[in-house]
Amino acid sequence: MDNKMFCFQCEQTAGCEGCMGAAGVCGKKADTAKLQDKLTGAMIGLAGAVDGNGEAVSEHVDKLVLEGLFATVTNVNFNNDSISELIQRVEEEKKKLVPNCYACASACGKSNNYDMQKLWTANEDIRSLKSLILFGIRGMAAYAYHAAVLGYTDSDVNKFFYKALFAIGMDDWGMDELLPIVMEVGEVNLKCMALLDKANTESYGNPVPTEVSLTVEKGPFIVITGHDLYDLKQLLEQTKDKGIHIYTHGEMLPAHGYPELKKYPHLKGNFGTAWQNQQKEFDGIPAPILFTTNCLMPPKASYADRVFTTEVVSYPEMVHIGEDKDFTPVIEKALELGGYSTDMQFTGMNGGNKVMTGFGHNTVLSVADKVIDGVKAGAIKHFFLVGGCDGAKSGRNYYTEFVKQTPTDSIILTLACGKYRFNDLEAGMIGGLPRIMDMGQCNDAYSAIKVAVALAEAFECGVNDLPLSMILSWYEQKAVCILLTLFHLGIKNILLGPSLPAFVSPNVLKFLVEKYNIAPISTPEDDLKKILG
Repeated sequence: MDNKMFCFQCEQTAGCEGCMGAAGVCGKKADTAKLQDKLTGAMIGLAGAVDGNGEAVSEHVDKLVLEGLFATVTNVNFNNDSISELIQRVEEEKKKLVPNCYACASACGKSNNYDMQKLWTANEDIRSLKSLILFGIRGMAAYAYHAAVLGYTDSDVNKFFYKALFAIGMDDWGMDELLPIVMEVGEVNLKCMALLDKANTESYGNPVPTEVSLTVEKGPFIVITGHDLYDLKQLLEQTKDKGIHIYTHGEMLPAHGYPELKKYPHLKGNFGTAWQNQQKEFDGIPAPILFTTNCLMPPKASYADRVFTTEVVSYPEMVHIGEDKDFTPVIEKALELGGYSTDMQFTGMNGGNKVMTGFGHNTVLSVADKVIDGVKAGAIKHFFLVGGCDGAKSGRNYYTEFVKQTPTDSIILTLACGKYRFNDLEAGMIGGLPRIMDMGQCNDAYSAIKVAVALAEAFECGVNDLPLSMILSWYEQKAVCILLTLFHLGIKNILLGPSLPAFVSPNVLKFLVEKYNIAPISTPEDDLKKILG
């Protein structure tokens, strides 16, 4: 079993059951998966050292926990050395918290790490609930990390990570103890998403609708991917007046809508589409690629020499930009490669040459009167939130076809990289507004929640009573915590795809179906008929 792994935290997991061989579908090898389990077990041990309340720890330890959880999100860290370093740092902090326990022979749990095999081999319902907690806080840690980079933290959010980790390590806890923690993940994540929204908008301004070109102009350029707006800001500053153009990729597309970022004239446009297309789109491009957060695919040899990582992202033998944020190696590589000799026209997944972004909650709610009047007049009949993660598994063209078939008197709100399936479609206008409105990254799910709640208040009804349907796609752990937040808010009738999570047991799924009426997607035609009657 030394060369075997177990991982079922993402949507593409092998056979919808789990990756259990020498490597996962994402490219993560068994030894890396085991180190990630060891890191998680060490953090559960750290939570045990403080009895799960987080009261005795410092901001430094809080940040370490965020890093450790974020590093185990799918497609973030494939580097055994950096994961081992994180484990060592966790061990050192635990020794500082409970120094006497390391000199004591009694097994009280204060110095022990958790064996993750206990979780993976537990009763399927217990494993399911603990997995929902673990994967949910991994996603939430990504949001908290981004906010902390900008100097925004919340003590209640930070303390909850210890509480949740502690719960995972409790082998004698059953459904009665674990289910409330699962629901609390959604509650705390709502607060965490609000914190990140505040951090981004106070740092970079409220996003505004912006048309983004998919043309790459001739000359040196850098592609930046991931989610971290702070890294983009530093890169824009360091490349000013150097003749280097900056292009976003994947989840960085919404950066074009922020006033404090779009003011840089060398932030030119967007290159490529969603994360799963990297190996095709980056194949031999004459420019470096900077990975700021998750969504890293194992690089092909044709562009491996031009991949740079920063923050918690790490890959063996790739140049890593440290906390000093000196992007000189990236800049030098861009100048060395020189870019294209002529302008290159690229297109989206449906052949479009431009996309729109910047429809955050501030923008949408600023025209709420138009939207409300449109609904009352019958011009707008329905709202669809079609968004979430994209991925490589077949069946995700469902979302393209669904949007194509939505009636012209409906509005499509979208966010995250799943929008690349349809954001270059010409869907037309409605009431002076574009029918497709990109609300931002998966990090910006809070915007969609704010708009839904505001519409419910305007119509004096509950969110479930609105002519609003949520058709979501998921891939990794940030989608898990968002889904739990929607459950916390009592939102029902969500359609989820392209497949249901492998870590949700039949009994847990039965509970979610009975309480929230969540269902898998079927076909665009059947689902639209069911929604619209």
